[in-house]
Order: sequence, then structure tokens, then C-alpha cells
Amino acid sequence: MAKNKEQKKEIYRNLSEKIKKAKSIIFAGFNALGVKDNEALRERLRQEKNDYYVAKKTLMTLAFKEQKIDINVRDFAGKVAAVFAYEDEVSPAKILGNFRQDKEKENKLAFLGGFLDGKILSKEEVEALAKLPGKAQLYAQAVGSLKAPLNGLTNVLAGNLRALLYALDAIGKSRTA
Repeated sequence: MAKNKEQKKEIYRNLSEKIKKAKSIIFAGFNALGVKDNEALRERLRQEKNDYYVAKKTLMTLAFKEQKIDINVRDFAGKVAAVFAYEDEVSPAKILGNFRQDKEKENKLAFLGGFLDGKILSKEEVEALAKLPGKAQLYAQAVGSLKAPLNGLTNVLAGNLRALLYALDAIGKSRTA
């Protein structure tokens, strides 16, 4: 159904607002993705505070130009969805990548490109992002790396105290015997 001028202006404003707020944007082609799969994907993305948005390529391109981002969405083949990340920059790529791993959906969803930290990403760069661990996992790894030497130091110090206690206990037993 064709949209009137006022509806298109509202979509354009909505897109511009999403682009301003987003930390990263991933473009995905979803030509053969069914309604059920599309809704499941939207729900997964929503759970991680991401927004899956589909609009006319012309409106998307104009909204990006307004934000001084040189992306021409019309260059992408087929239907295009923009996934806006508001918290974790890598999570949309990871979610889309995990969704694609299902053999049935492998050919139905494709990375087209993206935008992160002022840089336009190729589809290969987005695929590499999808393979990175998430922000929470990276934090956990960093904390684990910091914690390991402290645990080792604690064990060494506790070992010296334990040895002292055993020595004192042995001295006490030898005097009583």
C-alpha cells in the first residue's frame, strides 16, 4: 500500500532519530525471510535493546545524508533492514550471525554492510564483528584476567601461613611427647 506524504515524513523523522541515537547500524538483506522468522529475529533483537527497522531505500538514504553519513542504501540489492544498536555495538551483528547459522536461514538473511564509530563497514567487516564475543563476555574475560593473579597471590600467602601453622603444631606436639 502506498504511503502518503505525511506518513513518509513521519518515517523519515523516525529514521533520523534512530540514526542519531544508534551506536552502530547493521544492514541486512532479508529477501527470502518469512514472517514467522522475521518476527522471531525482531524479538531477539529487541531483547538486546536493538531496533530492526524496514523502510524504503530512498527514505533511508535521505535520512543518512541528513546525518552526514555517506551511505546509499539504494546500492544494496533486494529488501533491506537496518538494525540499530543503542547499547552494545556488536550485538546486532552477533544476533544476525547466530540467526544465520541455522542452515534453513543461511541463505535467507545476508549481511550487506554497516556503520560503526563514524566508519562505513563492508559486509566482510560486519561478518567479522559477528564472530567477536559480546560486550558482557569481553568484560567477564577482562575481570577474569585481572582476578587470576590476585587468586594466585592469595594462595601463595595462604600457603606460607599454612606452613607456619603446621610447623607450630609440630613443635607443640614434640614438646608434649
